Amino acid sequence: MKITAVEAIPVNVPLKTGLTTKTAHGEHHHSPYVVIRIHTDSPHIGLGEATLAPRWSGETSPGALAVVEGLLAPLLCGHDPTQVQPLRRALDGAIRLNPFTKAAVEMALWDLAGKSLGVPVYQLLGGKLRDALPIKLVVGAFEVPRAVELAEQFLAWGARCLKVKVGLDPEQDLQRVRAVRELAGPDIPIGIDANCGWNAMQARRMLKELASCELLFAEQPIPVGDPVDLATLRNATDTPIMADESVFTLQDAWQLTKHHAVDLLSVYPGKQGGLLATCEIAHVAQAAGIACSMGSNLELGIGTAAMLHLGATVEAIDSVAFPGDFIGPLYHESDLLTTPLSLGPEVARVPDGPGLGVELDEEQIEKYRDRSGQASALGTTTETHFTG
Repeated sequence: MKITAVEAIPVNVPLKTGLTTKTAHGEHHHSPYVVIRIHTDSPHIGLGEATLAPRWSGETSPGALAVVEGLLAPLLCGHDPTQVQPLRRALDGAIRLNPFTKAAVEMALWDLAGKSLGVPVYQLLGGKLRDALPIKLVVGAFEVPRAVELAEQFLAWGARCLKVKVGLDPEQDLQRVRAVRELAGPDIPIGIDANCGWNAMQARRMLKELASCELLFAEQPIPVGDPVDLATLRNATDTPIMADESVFTLQDAWQLTKHHAVDLLSVYPGKQGGLLATCEIAHVAQAAGIACSMGSNLELGIGTAAMLHLGATVEAIDSVAFPGDFIGPLYHESDLLTTPLSLGPEVARVPDGPGLGVELDEEQIEKYRDRSGQASALGTTTETHFTG
C-alpha cells in the first residue's frame, strides 16, 4: 500500500447553543479545524483531525493547510502509510512545532495501518487495558448564575465529574467554584482549570481559599515558565497540581518531573504532536510515579476517537482517578461522523472498528466546509482545554 495523495479539508463547526465556553484564553464559539484524508492505491482512506487554536498552539486553519499541502503531502506520497514511526520522524524533520497539524497526519497513518490489517488502533498500541473511560464535563468561566445553570444541566445528563474554568477574576472564580460545589454536593469530584490565568501569589491564595471544596486537581494555575514556580506552588498546597500548557513536548515532561513540579500531566495527541509522542510523555510520567489525565482542545469526532484509543491502552492515563476530557463532540453541532461515538456522559467507550473506527459523514463535511479562504474566527476560537 502506497500513499497517493494527502487531502486537507478546512471546516468550521459551531458549538451548540448554550454550550459555548469561556476560559482565561478567551471565548470559544466556533471551531475552525482541518480534516485530513490520506488516499492510497488501495480502497483504504486514512482520517485525521487538526484541532487548531491560534492562542493555544499558534496554529491556524490556513497555516495547517499550507504546511500539509506544501511540505507534508509531498513528503508522504509514495510511502507505505503503515510505517508510522519512520514517517513520524520525517514529519518532525520537515518543520518545527505545529503539533496539531502533525498529529492530524499521524492519526490518519494509524487509521490506515489499522484498516489495512483489519484491527482497531488500540490493538496496534498493544491492546485495551480498559473498556469504559470515565469523563468529566467542563463548566466555562461564566458569571455564577450561568455557571451553575451549566453544571446543573450536566449533572442532569448524568455527569459524575466536573471541571470548572477559572483564571479571569479571582473573586468571581471563588464564587463560581463554591457555587458549583454547593450544587454538586460532596460526592461529585470537581477540578478547576485556570489556563495560566493566575499569578503565583493569586494561585497560593486561591487554592487556600478553595481547600474546603476538596478539589480533585488544579490545572495549570499559573503561566508557563520555570518549573520551579510550579514546584513551589505544589509544595504550598494539598490540591494536586496538573500541568497542561506547560507540557507540550517530551522535554517539557522531563523538566516537570525532574523538578517534582506537578502531580499530574494533561496529555492528548493534538497537543503532543501525535499518538506516539503522547505515549512517550505518558511513559515519562509513569517512570516518575505520577499520573496522566486525558486533556482536550475540544475535538470533533476523529480527534476524540484517537484520544479514546490512547485512553484505553496507555496505563499511565488514569481516567478512573482523573476522568478524561473525551467530550468535544458533545459541545459541537456536528462531530462529522456517520455514527456518533459513545461518550457517556458518565463514561466513554473506544470504537471497535478497524483503524480509528470512525467514518466521515460526507454531507456534514460539505455543510461545514470552510469556504471563506481564511481561518474563520481567528481571534475568537481558543482551546478551552477541556482537558487541559
